[in-house]
Amino acid sequence: MSATKKCPKCGYSSDAGFEDCPSCGVIISKFLETESSLEKLADTEALKIQQRKEWGEILTGFETRNKYNIMDSRGNRIFEAEEEGGSFATVLTRFFLTHLRPFTINVLSQEGNKLFVLKRPFRFFFHELDICKSNGMVLGKVIRRFAIFRRIYTVLDRNGREIYQLFGPILRPWTFFIKKGDQELGTIVKKWGGLAKETFTDADNFGINFPKGLNADRKAIFLGAVFLIDFVHFERRRN
Repeated sequence: MSATKKCPKCGYSSDAGFEDCPSCGVIISKFLETESSLEKLADTEALKIQQRKEWGEILTGFETRNKYNIMDSRGNRIFEAEEEGGSFATVLTRFFLTHLRPFTINVLSQEGNKLFVLKRPFRFFFHELDICKSNGMVLGKVIRRFAIFRRIYTVLDRNGREIYQLFGPILRPWTFFIKKGDQELGTIVKKWGGLAKETFTDADNFGINFPKGLNADRKAIFLGAVFLIDFVHFERRRN
């Protein structure tokens, strides 16, 4: 790896080359890889999220940590997402609480760099999810609201202001419309995986069509919303 004389993050410069910035401490190669990954997210107008299932879980029915492939609108895999938790306590939580369990999901670049952290606290009904960057900076929150015969979520920015709603009509159980006021600006849709897959596993595929003009941070909030929706509405233990 070649050294640089100017930090792409803080602008520090030196006549001598460096691989770790002496000023802000960032590892230059990882910073550039992360920026490249975020550009891919900013440039795509849609994502496909594909849950990965292992044969051990399919055959035994025992719930393991959720893992996902995340692809852009052209079908290129750009990210991965993995649920944390390999301890005995988290195994028990998955077994007894199943889809109600609290979780932390890390969104990773192709190089394995952590990009976003999604945290869900335990809730019986008013489910919520916090979306942060890997450095801990809050990007936003998704909260389920009380509604009868409908599924409604509020999307908040980092300052707690409502910026969008997710609206799931009762007669279209696999579709959530991204709305601002009365305008429908995008969708989150669960894609049916076929009879065998739906019968023997709880693996889910989702598609997001983003509202126009969103930056990578706002798109990350909707990406987080997919995982919350998956757990709340579709993550059910099969008989």
